[in-house]
Amino acid sequence: MTAEPNNEKRTAVFPCQAELIALFETLVNVMFSVKDLDGRYVEVNSAFVRRTGTRSKREVIGTKASDHFVEALANRYEEQDREVFETGEPLVDQLELIRGLNGDLGWYLTTKLPVANQADRSTLVGVVSVSRDLHAPSTENISLERLQHVVAHVRANLQSTIRASTMAEVAACSESQLERRMRKVFGLSATQYVLRVRVDAAAKLLIETDTPLAEIATTCGFYDQPNFTRRFARLTNATPAQFRSENRRATDETT
Repeated sequence: MTAEPNNEKRTAVFPCQAELIALFETLVNVMFSVKDLDGRYVEVNSAFVRRTGTRSKREVIGTKASDHFVEALANRYEEQDREVFETGEPLVDQLELIRGLNGDLGWYLTTKLPVANQADRSTLVGVVSVSRDLHAPSTENISLERLQHVVAHVRANLQSTIRASTMAEVAACSESQLERRMRKVFGLSATQYVLRVRVDAAAKLLIETDTPLAEIATTCGFYDQPNFTRRFARLTNATPAQFRSENRRATDETT
């Protein structure tokens, strides 16, 4: 059951909300939400409503992540919130691989910021979260920033160590220039991009083949299977074995 919105709490957590929500409503590929200290949503935009599979904001305001997302995802979101509340520090550009409501896998870049009480800045009253959908850029955009050789280099050398300095050499530019180009085209740092390509390749092998996990780890350039499991789980909140099982089941249910 949807809890009734508490307007006083919403105003306390997020002053000037009308103007900012109107702004976030225009960003169809950006999910926005605000939670109070109890983990209840006090404000969301329409993109976030679509992510939950509900029909309106009224069905989301006053609820918790566990009311809308599978346990593993809800636990991860709540863990991130606790870290922000406990440290008072933001979580910036957290790369996440998430299966959408249509079954497709998508990459998101999430930032969470603590919200302080307007009367007492030392007291936190909530957390604001923005998750940006990282759509794959067009070939034209990649070419315009002269990154096509970098993309080819990363894909051809997944089994090896890939350094930002080498990527910059391939792009015939400095590392700082490379970082600016990568963020402009992919929304990611050079290091994040390499990790995304590795995880994408691993996810494909996990879903489409029976290749052993140790072999996938080597093929996709992870140090070893434990390293693969740790880094993959951090991005997806599931071990490679769990991811394989869950996504194959989800694929079977949609066919």
